[in-house]
Amino acid sequence: MSRVKGGTTTHARHKKVIKAAKGYYGRRKNTYKVARQAVDKANQYATRDRKNRKRNFRALWIQRINAGVRAHDEAMTYSRFINGLALAGIEVDRKVLADLAVNEPEAFAAIVDQAKGALAA
Repeated sequence: MSRVKGGTTTHARHKKVIKAAKGYYGRRKNTYKVARQAVDKANQYATRDRKNRKRNFRALWIQRINAGVRAHDEAMTYSRFINGLALAGIEVDRKVLADLAVNEPEAFAAIVDQAKGALAA
């Protein structure tokens, strides 16, 4: 049986890494050894930050809800509002609540009133 050399496979693997490193600075974009390290680190950051993005958006939604609640009723806080929603039996997630607070203040005000009524009862 004849010997098989791996040049084609190696070239394809190197090309894949170099393509992923496109746009990097210096030797990171065109030297395989350095590019592989840069691409590996970039993939670690990407994996980590997919989780962080979810945290960041939730924090943003909470800030927007809190601002909307305080604009409607200065005495009410975010945590009391969420408690009022639970007591009123309203199951709307924070993403939708934040969107309502920004884009439809009248609808959000109605929800705040319902939460306030549930807290008072």
